[in-house]
Amino acid sequence: MRYTVVIEKGETSYGAYVPDLPGCVAVGETLDEVKILIAEAIEFHLEAMLEDGLPIPQPTSIAHEVEVLN
Repeated sequence: MRYTVVIEKGETSYGAYVPDLPGCVAVGETLDEVKILIAEAIEFHLEAMLEDGLPIPQPTSIAHEVEVLN
């Protein structure tokens, strides 16, 4: 499965979350670090859901970039 991940740049770090997996988040000092950490967070999140007997949500979010000319 492929989940959409949203990454936001803060003043001193990057934050990431998965819209289809509420509560699945990660924070890293660099873009590369947060990408690694969110991938690990998704795996742990799904494992915990399975252990709790919860259904695994199918990915439904879609990312789309829009260029705006000023």
